[in-house]
Amino acid sequence: MDKLADERTPNPIDRHVGLRIRMRRKELGISQEKLAESIGLTFQQVQKYERAANRVSASKLWEMAQALNTNIAYFYEGLGEESSSYPANLSRDVVQDFLLTAEGVELAGAFPRIPQGRLRRKIVELVRAMADEAETVRA
Repeated sequence: MDKLADERTPNPIDRHVGLRIRMRRKELGISQEKLAESIGLTFQQVQKYERAANRVSASKLWEMAQALNTNIAYFYEGLGEESSSYPANLSRDVVQDFLLTAEGVELAGAFPRIPQGRLRRKIVELVRAMADEAETVRA
């Protein structure tokens, strides 16, 4: 990978922090607009932080922690954990990319509320079949 491509790829730590910002904001039911207003930014800037398009300064991360009623350490939780906590066919990046979508967050919140393991398994099989079909159509 060339240097220019490296500069466009978000740092994994910035991606992690951005994901944690988004997760906490969603957990509290706060819109990007409301969070942005509370820390003196535009919602577009919050979007950029969440996608790791821009890095969050230490002072803004402090303000964000205050606005999201958490501590700074929350944004770094899970960093440095072994990637073995993910299934072999998934990477941390795949999981983060999934959780950076509105649908991913919604699914991640709803899925554990399905108490029947057999039904959850059927949903996974359905999604896998749909993804396989989508790949076939693209090819």
